[in-house]
Amino acid sequence: MASLKDLRNRIASVKATQKITKAMQMVAAAKLRRAQMAAEAARPYAERMDRVLANLAAGLANSPDAPLLLRGTGRDQKHLLIVATAERGLAGAFNSSISRLAREHANRLIAEGKDVTILPVGRKGAEILRRTFASRLESAVDLREVKQIGFSNAQSIAESVIARFEAGEFDVATLFFSRFRSVISQVPTAQQIIPAQIPVEATEGPAVPYEFEPDENEILADLLPRNVAIQIFRALLENAASEQGARMSAMDNATRNAGDMIKKLTMNYNRTRQAQITKELIEIISGAEAL
Repeated sequence: MASLKDLRNRIASVKATQKITKAMQMVAAAKLRRAQMAAEAARPYAERMDRVLANLAAGLANSPDAPLLLRGTGRDQKHLLIVATAERGLAGAFNSSISRLAREHANRLIAEGKDVTILPVGRKGAEILRRTFASRLESAVDLREVKQIGFSNAQSIAESVIARFEAGEFDVATLFFSRFRSVISQVPTAQQIIPAQIPVEATEGPAVPYEFEPDENEILADLLPRNVAIQIFRALLENAASEQGARMSAMDNATRNAGDMIKKLTMNYNRTRQAQITKELIEIISGAEAL
């Protein structure tokens, strides 16, 4: 049985932990509002970009004159998985759910005989995936020093990925991130970004003739690389909101669990103290009767 001193130390330790988790919950709540606004503001632009690309790419996807980022290499052998996670933990299942989706996708491709390379964006995803895919894992893109995600961060990643695609290092690139839905709901998502995958709904609607100046190929040559950067930027913003939402929920649960543990330890402490007092009284009475 633990002594009274041990129980007092444990209660003090859990109370200190509860203060930390409560503070982290409040910080996450403050950051969540800004991150959620940024993620929601990026969605219409990215969706509009899909519709613009759909109009431009109509009839060009299978043309030999179409830009390489649109038509692809014509092969499906080498795959690059861009796994965007957080730089820090204590966010519930946020990092593990994205990594699990990427791991399942990678295992399926490997079972089909494909060559798979994984590019982690964020330290936690790299740590999780290194256990299974150490030989296929590249150095993680480090964003620890970035206080606020900007388009320049996504653009540098996109430029590196596009350069590798043009060098023939992979045929298909898939981006993994967590789409923010609410504080308690973040959806792990896989999105193919190279070659550009035009959503079906983006091409729906009445056919409207357009005249382009300059021609479609020249416009696409400029828009397709920008679209890769925009999709990565959107994923980073969605991740930032999802991370804060997951951390807020996780720290709230941790604070409640600490409160329950404090109640149990306090009850145990009172019972132990009462038993010790009762034992001392019995010893005193027994000693007095012996005299």
